Amino acid sequence: MEAPLLPHHPGEPSPPDSPDPVYWVTPRHLAGDDGMLAERIGDTLAELGWRMWPTARDTLLYVSPDGLRGAEWLLAAYPFKLGGLSIAWQLSVRPHADAAMAEWNAYFTTGVPYEVLADLLMAIDAREAPDLAFEGAETVINVLSAQGWVRDVDRPRTTAIDPGLSSSVSLEPVPPFIQDADPRPDLFGWQAWAEPVLGLPYLWCASFSASVPHDLVAVFASSLASPVPVPRRVLPKSAEGRLTIRRR
Repeated sequence: MEAPLLPHHPGEPSPPDSPDPVYWVTPRHLAGDDGMLAERIGDTLAELGWRMWPTARDTLLYVSPDGLRGAEWLLAAYPFKLGGLSIAWQLSVRPHADAAMAEWNAYFTTGVPYEVLADLLMAIDAREAPDLAFEGAETVINVLSAQGWVRDVDRPRTTAIDPGLSSSVSLEPVPPFIQDADPRPDLFGWQAWAEPVLGLPYLWCASFSASVPHDLVAVFASSLASPVPVPRRVLPKSAEGRLTIRRR
């Protein structure tokens, strides 16, 4: 399976006379969010026609025109943390507009590359039934291995690691506070993170609840592993020495 990627993303590189130089960097999973995660994803959602309003919790809630898909900028609310990092975006999907509870949720901390989240949102918006699964779990690992990520020896069907051993995507027990319509305990969901230096803080983390369709996670994974350089003005300090940088 080949997951589609956005041909471009909001936010063009700065003009030649800009005081802030733009660098094109790889690998994408270590590029960070450029400090623009709220703005870039907000632009993407606006282009998709999602409505937005502020909430009483000082968050920004976006809802798709059909009312089935939601995205909320949560950073000011401090709901909980993943890997010691604050949750920035929560995505959710409902089976019908009047449903009291979301079918599934996905959570992303600061530092996640905004191109990856934008690609995922485009796929969620385009899906006629984003609450239904059509592919098996191995589709996620297949798209990663097709782009050079290495299957874990002990769990080749559920875990892949980037060639630099700094990022992982794996099917794991769902962490606490990850909400899903399936009430059963001990569920498994896709977890992803980047740890540029072993033992130091994570660059970003992502958590998908158990009912997130595997083919949607595969879109996230395919974009994460894409070799296409991304533009950045601010480079993550923890990834120094691990990024290939080309100044524009």
